Amino acid sequence: MIKIVQFGEGNFLRTFVDAYFDSLNKNEGGMYEVNIVKPITFGTLERFEKQNNQYHIVLRGVENGKAVENVYAIDSVVAAIDPFADRERYYALAEDADLKIIVSNTTEAGICFNEKDEFDGFEGITYPAKLTKFLYKRFQKGLDGVYLMPVELIDNNADELKRCVDRYISLWKLPAEFQKWNDEKNFYCNTLVDRIVSGYPRDEETKAHLEELIGEKDELVSIGEPFGLWAVEKKGDIAQYIKEGMHNIEVVLTNDIGYYKKRKVRVLNGSHTNLVPAGLILGAETVYDCMVNEKLSAFVENALKEEIIPFVSDDIAATTAFADSVKERFLNPYLNHQLVSISLNSISKWRARVLPSFKDYVARYQRLPKYLTIGFSYLMALYAKIENDGDRYEVKLQNRVIELKDDLPYLEYFAAKNSLKTFMADENVWGEDLTAYAGFYDEVARNIAKIEKGEVLI
Repeated sequence: MIKIVQFGEGNFLRTFVDAYFDSLNKNEGGMYEVNIVKPITFGTLERFEKQNNQYHIVLRGVENGKAVENVYAIDSVVAAIDPFADRERYYALAEDADLKIIVSNTTEAGICFNEKDEFDGFEGITYPAKLTKFLYKRFQKGLDGVYLMPVELIDNNADELKRCVDRYISLWKLPAEFQKWNDEKNFYCNTLVDRIVSGYPRDEETKAHLEELIGEKDELVSIGEPFGLWAVEKKGDIAQYIKEGMHNIEVVLTNDIGYYKKRKVRVLNGSHTNLVPAGLILGAETVYDCMVNEKLSAFVENALKEEIIPFVSDDIAATTAFADSVKERFLNPYLNHQLVSISLNSISKWRARVLPSFKDYVARYQRLPKYLTIGFSYLMALYAKIENDGDRYEVKLQNRVIELKDDLPYLEYFAAKNSLKTFMADENVWGEDLTAYAGFYDEVARNIAKIEKGEVLI
């Protein structure tokens, strides 16, 4: 038996990681059990309890010129645990000798260190802090280490996770033997994941179609594309547990994950993040809506060609080919990939996905990248529209009202109509002072003024 602890119950993990382990179980004779752990207090696991942790995924797309809708029943998940309500059951996983793998998806903002976190705390501490306490329980039990495979979209995600854990070991003055155990027995494997997942359908027509396709009602059903890639850094004996090849997704074990990650984060995710605010403000609801809109699709094309692709690798042809495949995936009419869903945590996403391309362009040409600057302007214009309505932070668009979800301090900052320049200059937000880029703030401010007048910048 190979047990996995999965921090995160969202659509992506269920349509990607859990589908992979399910495929190994059914097609390769695997014995994998996924234990989902809810990483934050927000949300409920009621649907998992109702459906005994079983659900379906539907992979919809175009293959060889033909539309496909493939249904997979996923039953690799054996438990969904709320550690805030059942701490004993949660820590029992740490003391289980069959535990071999820990996967997490806590968004780009989730892997961080907070010196105010206390060892005796739980609800308010970060994911790396919770993980440190979890690993310490395992160490105290005298058990072997595990393979940690975070899928958060930050550079060297596992290295950063380990740095955070090391800092908590130091902050809390945990035993030197534990530090040694963490260094030698646990393998922190950097990863890259790639599959577009649109999640649970919102419109009644699609819900009815999927119910007919599946043959039953499924409140956890998730829609994804057929394409899937998981590149995992090869460490220790990970090949015993993570099998390469096509298992619902393609899995690659590699000693150099850098190219895969940089290509995906900048080309696919960077394009998404740069596009979404403009798409929302201009009335689009899905990525497909954007790609069949002449101006928005040209905006994507121009940003890729001029400001993203040239800075991924020296092999421009290979990166261009990947970008072409990405555009085809964006044009998948089945995904219904909601722009509002992609807008989650847009501030940290822009820093992780777009800022690196922005910086490379400025370094090479000593001027602002036109299309990435426009994309950032639409992002700031979107946040400038935030209004607080109780627990919700809403934006009134031309065709609807949407709820934005991000770190609460950011939402509160914009709802209070605070200074854009101060926010752009905040190194805690961006990792640097964005106003230090010559003319950037002034250009963004001018663009926002135009957007507020109804002008279209693309």
